[in-house]
Amino acid sequence: MRNPIDVLNSLKSKACQESYRFERLYRNLYNPEFYLLAYQNIYDKEGNMTEGTDGKTIDGMGMNRINGLIEQMKNHSYQPNPARRIYIKKKNGKLRPLGIPSVDDKLVQEIVRMILESIYEDTFSKNSHGFRPERSCHTALKQIKCEFTAVRWFIEGDIKGFFDNIDHQIMVALLRKRIQDEYFLALIWKFLKAGYLEDWVYNKTYSGTPQGSIISPLLSNIYLNEFDKYMESYKKGFDKGNGRTENPEYRHWEYKLRYIRHKKYPKAKWKTLTAEEKKPVIKYAKGLKKQMHTLPYSDQMDEGYKRLVYVRYADDWLCGVIGSKEDAENIKADIKRYLYETLKLELSGEKTLITHSSNDKAKFLGYEIYTTKDESIKRHKNGKTRRTRMGRIQLYIPKEKWLNKLTEYGALQIKYDKNNGNREIYKPVHRNYLVNNDDLEILMQYNFEIRGMYNYYCIADNVSVLNNFFYVMKFSMFKTYGRKYQKRIGQIRKQFGYDKKFGVEYETKKGKQKMFFYNEGFKKENMQVVTSASVDKVPSISRRYGRSGMIARLKANKCEYCGATDVPMEVHHVKKLKNLKGKKNWERHMIAMRRKTMVLCLECHQKLHAGKLD
Repeated sequence: MRNPIDVLNSLKSKACQESYRFERLYRNLYNPEFYLLAYQNIYDKEGNMTEGTDGKTIDGMGMNRINGLIEQMKNHSYQPNPARRIYIKKKNGKLRPLGIPSVDDKLVQEIVRMILESIYEDTFSKNSHGFRPERSCHTALKQIKCEFTAVRWFIEGDIKGFFDNIDHQIMVALLRKRIQDEYFLALIWKFLKAGYLEDWVYNKTYSGTPQGSIISPLLSNIYLNEFDKYMESYKKGFDKGNGRTENPEYRHWEYKLRYIRHKKYPKAKWKTLTAEEKKPVIKYAKGLKKQMHTLPYSDQMDEGYKRLVYVRYADDWLCGVIGSKEDAENIKADIKRYLYETLKLELSGEKTLITHSSNDKAKFLGYEIYTTKDESIKRHKNGKTRRTRMGRIQLYIPKEKWLNKLTEYGALQIKYDKNNGNREIYKPVHRNYLVNNDDLEILMQYNFEIRGMYNYYCIADNVSVLNNFFYVMKFSMFKTYGRKYQKRIGQIRKQFGYDKKFGVEYETKKGKQKMFFYNEGFKKENMQVVTSASVDKVPSISRRYGRSGMIARLKANKCEYCGATDVPMEVHHVKKLKNLKGKKNWERHMIAMRRKTMVLCLECHQKLHAGKLD
């Protein structure tokens, strides 16, 4: 069997050849190495310990289970289980459906995802940022910061119920353009039509891909890549002119200034003037320049210059328009028509808005976006003065984002002062559900939440407002410890104070260590630095896995508890290492290895679940 990395690289090398059609993809599902690689990619996800509709978890995975799947693939009897549907609350109060597939289906889907990603990833638009390797919310925001300068109108776009309304016929037709393997396409059909269980009642799926499925994000990008292509084509037809015409009034004052500098007082004549003679000339020239800087350099309403810029993250997208409001409305109408007629999708009326770039703020990926009117002057390195900030994109943290996060955590209580016009009063409060955790866990939780908020908003121009978020979190933490130990805040700060820092001491093999409360500040990060590191998490594919890797451990075919070899092996999984008490030998063994998995022979695994392994 071929190494799966070589197969994926081979597919990737042909991906950019538009005329190339991929055949015999399905046979890769006969390759045990693909299943082992897929297993290595997904085995450490906590959700794998949640039972699917088949009642199985990832616990007990082994070559027997993999070989059973391969046999089903060979005789084409494989049928995905319906996903288990749950609902999570969205920010607007509505519920978002999530489909939880069974673990065996996740394994097959991961193989399909790797194959599809190798074929399609390099063909996706540079304007698409969601669910892609080396791309993230930050890369989308970076594109906006760089390319949306001086736009006059924003079109905020949101596709109504996108994941639930993907048309299966269109989806498979798009795949068929590149893939000529009906067995492989039939497998994707099976996933699309697998249905879901809600309250143990089976429901068929006539459209959409379940959110929570491993292949759904990639299928959604393949589907909306058609929209990306349409926008690129639309941009070519919309863009007009090489630049705005110059403002005649600005040119008038600029001419006067040049006349003073180059005609009336050329360098030779200027050198002959005394300091006193130069003063009125300099004052007059500065007045001319000041007058120039009150005027736009070019005609802002020039109908001969138009531009359209576009960026997309999953089903959310944002357009920037240099043109009239009528242009923006026409673009929105054309997009609505294309999505409905070609992709059978609808725009969300309440979320698809047209906003003026400097008078209003567009909302995208949790940020507020607008263009600045700042006309401040900055001297360039060549000595000339310019209005460098005019029309620049500003990224702001909306106040409701950090306020809502505080109330979500239960760290903030908002009261209203009726005597002062219902003025809001913010009061940090303790978090009851953390009180029973140990000291280190409480501190780690607060640090994790503060860093998470800062890591996402560190490129915001007003990132310093997170000091307000930090203040509430700090005193909420003091009060949480205070509730735990029945002490006042002053006493808590004294108890956990280490050289003016708040910290918790804990024991390790190397002796006592200290963890301190977050004290690194909230400095705006350089956009270039942040986007190179903070990318969305994607399953990693690496050919160089060490002997401690999951694939190598399974291939060793040796029980990590009793040492038995050449017998069927299964992998025992636990959700969290901290849940192990260390009372039994196998628990102590896993704790010593610091792994949530242990490869066991079938006999040992059965004894473990029967409570007889010790």
